[in-house]
Amino acid sequence: MSTVSPPWTCTLQLPHDPRAPGIARATLRTVLAAHDLSALTPTAELLAAELLTNAHLHTTGPYALRLLGSEPGRLRIAVWDTDPRVPPGFTEDKGEVADVAVAPDDAETGRGLHLVRACADSWGVSVLRQLGASKGGKLLWAECRGDDPA
Repeated sequence: MSTVSPPWTCTLQLPHDPRAPGIARATLRTVLAAHDLSALTPTAELLAAELLTNAHLHTTGPYALRLLGSEPGRLRIAVWDTDPRVPPGFTEDKGEVADVAVAPDDAETGRGLHLVRACADSWGVSVLRQLGASKGGKLLWAECRGDDPA
């Protein structure tokens, strides 16, 4: 028998510190366990790690991890940062996917957002305008789903 659970969110504000992505991944594992979503942990942790690392490496300010559970067995992982530039591989236009060259086999970087696109059920970006005290920036997100709990 499936049950309906109310939508939930969890937001973790992070400083620009090299330890922040690891702390965020540990928090992600704890939150998923608390919401009986441990089956999503391997994929969710990979998606979060790539989005968090991208924010840490390519921005200089704080960033945040936001988790949203809106349906049973479904999770949206979002990472906000202060830089409004959209990285290659993501686009503001829904339905349009930017083609990006894959890093060579011997490259040590450049595969993160390709992993997100390959492992997520859906992904996207929202560029946020600065309004008043709002910091603007962008929000990269990816969704993953587990097996239907029904």
